[in-house]
Parts: sequence; C-alpha cells; structure tokens
Amino acid sequence: MTVIDCDETSSSYGEVVGWTELPTAGNELHHFGWNACSSALCHEGHAHNGPLERRYLIVPGLRSSRAYVLDTKPDPRQPKVVHTIEAEELAAKAGYSRPHTVHCGPGGIFMSNLGGADGSDGPGGVALLDHDTFEVLGAWETDRGDQYFAYDMWWHLNEDVAITSEWATPPMIEDGLNPEDLLGRRFGHHLDFWSLSEGRLLQRVDLGDEHQMVLELRPAHDPRKTWGLVGVVISVADLSASVWLWYRDDDRWTAKKVITIPAEPADVADLPPALQPFGAVPPLVSDIDLSIDDRFLYVSCWGTGELKQYDVSDPHNPRETGSVRLGGIVGRTAHPAAPELRLAGAPQMVEVSRDGRRVYVTNSLYATWDDIFYPGGVGAWMARIDANTDSGGMTVDSRFFPHGDDFRGLRVHQTRLQGGDASSDSYCFVD
Repeated sequence: MTVIDCDETSSSYGEVVGWTELPTAGNELHHFGWNACSSALCHEGHAHNGPLERRYLIVPGLRSSRAYVLDTKPDPRQPKVVHTIEAEELAAKAGYSRPHTVHCGPGGIFMSNLGGADGSDGPGGVALLDHDTFEVLGAWETDRGDQYFAYDMWWHLNEDVAITSEWATPPMIEDGLNPEDLLGRRFGHHLDFWSLSEGRLLQRVDLGDEHQMVLELRPAHDPRKTWGLVGVVISVADLSASVWLWYRDDDRWTAKKVITIPAEPADVADLPPALQPFGAVPPLVSDIDLSIDDRFLYVSCWGTGELKQYDVSDPHNPRETGSVRLGGIVGRTAHPAAPELRLAGAPQMVEVSRDGRRVYVTNSLYATWDDIFYPGGVGAWMARIDANTDSGGMTVDSRFFPHGDDFRGLRVHQTRLQGGDASSDSYCFVD
C-alpha cells in the first residue's frame, strides 16, 4: 500500500510519501474501503453501539482471499497492519473466497466475494464483518434465489434495497480471459435486487447476455432518489461498452442502456493477439464514478485510454461534457509531465474527491488480464484530472504523475482519499 501526497501546496505533491509492506505476497490487492461511513451512523437499527471513526482501511486480497485491516493513525503516511482475516476464517464462517469490494453499512461491514469457499466456482456473495473487531460474522444472504455470480454491492438505504452486480467465478478470471467464456456469453449480465435488512433476493434484471461483465454500481447519493448507474465492460455483438440506468418503475426495478461507447477501428499490427481477429479496440469500461452532487459521471475506457465525463443531471439522458486520454492499447497517449513516455495501461479505476474538482485514475486492472491486453506490461502510474464542476470539461494535472519506480515496479489498482471520497459513502440526510 502506498501513500501519495495530494496537497497542491506541498513540496512533495504528487510523490509517494509512505509505504506499507504486507506480511505476505501474492494477494493481488484489488478494491478496498473505509471501516466507517455515513450509512453506518444514521440508519435505523444499525448494530454499532459507539462512535465510529473513519480510521481503518479494509484491504482484501482478491487472489489470496486474505483481508488486511490497516490503521491510518496516528501517522497516515505509515498505515500499519493491525488485523488479518485469513482465508480459512472467511471460508469457515461465511462460505466465501476471493473478497473484492468493501462498504460499511447497517449491521456491519459488507464485503463482497467472487467465489465459494476455497476458490470454488461459487456462488459468490457478501460476508458481514463486525464493525469493531473485524471478525467475520457470516454470510449476509438468507435466500439468494438464482443469483450465482458476484462483484459489486451497493444500496438505497431509504428503500431497504441492496443491489449486486456480476462478473465471474474465480476459475473464470484467475488465469486470464478465456475467449470461449466471452464468446459463449458465460459472464454475468444481471443486476440483482435484494432486501437489505433480510438478505433476500427480490428481483433479477437481465441486461441481455450480449452485455458481458456488469461491474461497478453507482447509486445516486441523494437518498431520496431511486436510481443508479452501472458499467458493462463489453458487448459481444460489436465490442462496444455501455452504461445502464436502473430505476424504480412503480413497484418494480428496471434498467435501460443510456450510454453506448463504440469500439475504435485499429490496424491489426497495433493490436495484441487477442484483439487482432476483430481489427478494433474495445473501450473496455472497467470503472465508473458519480460525483457526490449526482451531476457528473466519469467513465474509464481501459482499452482505448479515454476517460469520459457525462452530465447526468437527467440520468435518463446523459450528455458528454469532457474527455481526456492517457495510455490505451493503441494510442499510448503520454502524460504532459513525461511527453517522451508512451504509456501502457489506461485510466482504469476512478476516484472523485468530495468537492468534485479532482479525479484520480490508476492504470492496472488485474495482472493476468493486463497481460492479455497489454502484452508488454502496463507499468505503473497514477494521474489526477482537474474537473470543471460548472459547465463540465477536464484537463490533466501536469504536476501529478507518480509512476514507474515510484511504485517499485508494482502495479497500481485503486486509490482512496483520506477524508472520504465519492464512492466511500451513501447518505441518509433528510430535509
């Protein structure tokens, strides 16, 4: 885990200023989250009996099935490992493996998992952790119905509804992308809606098996709104990517495609072997993030190297308002701080500051998948994009570019902001 200085007035702005080694290797840290957020503090019936502090990072290892708890105090530049959830505990108490996404919530910390115990096919699902001890309490689901694949989880607290998305099982992803799984339409293509308080599946919405890999969920932050957005990595029909809107229609949930991002034609010689038969670069939307005011949506296209900005004030009719490019399978667009470097990888994970003005991107997806789309390696880099929060638009910050040896040659996946960020909270405020 690295710590980056984000203070523009600091002499070490944009530099790695802290480093924490974990006690074991081979974890493939993917997503991580804070132990405390508003959803745990103001939801009726939450189980916590004392004050919560946003102090601990819960850091799952997607490949090892371990999860580490890092204390960011007293020195946030030197987080310390204070607790480890071993794979055996996760398997024995919850029946899961391959932990992925962490959100604190009513009744505990929710941690989604891609696989069943010991890395088996599944089903994947959600484990609950104790807010104070970080011990595994058990599986959250009480009745999963036909749900099998797992990935992200979020909720609409006022509606007592949780939403989960679908990627794949561990055997489908850990050795890289198997084209037969993609062309055979074997990846997840549903949104699953649950009773949050009961852990019971209420409804499944099928986006159609053409739309493979339904990943990052971004519900509206305003708790009075019953809509959200989700990214879909690829269409097997034309290699496009898409963003879908889910919303309540009377007493049912429904979803519709509101953004389509087409593949870009390319010379076969410029493509990795996996894409040469198609003669095009798929956008490969791997992350989306929604500003806290629910106005701007940021969409990362890890294949083409583009980060897009949309005004979603009317979520049924998004309007593109900005675009920047860094890296990309073919483009290899350089960062203004190092114009001589042809960047590999591309904006992959996206995090937005609470004020909406700063957008941070990191460039690695998952090691075995990186190597398929970027056979020469993705390197390691992170960038800051400055967002215009009035009329829209983005520019790359020329001063912020930790890369390469700054990260000791290790890949960079996700970032979190110390005081919280656009995807670390759901809100419970009332008029």
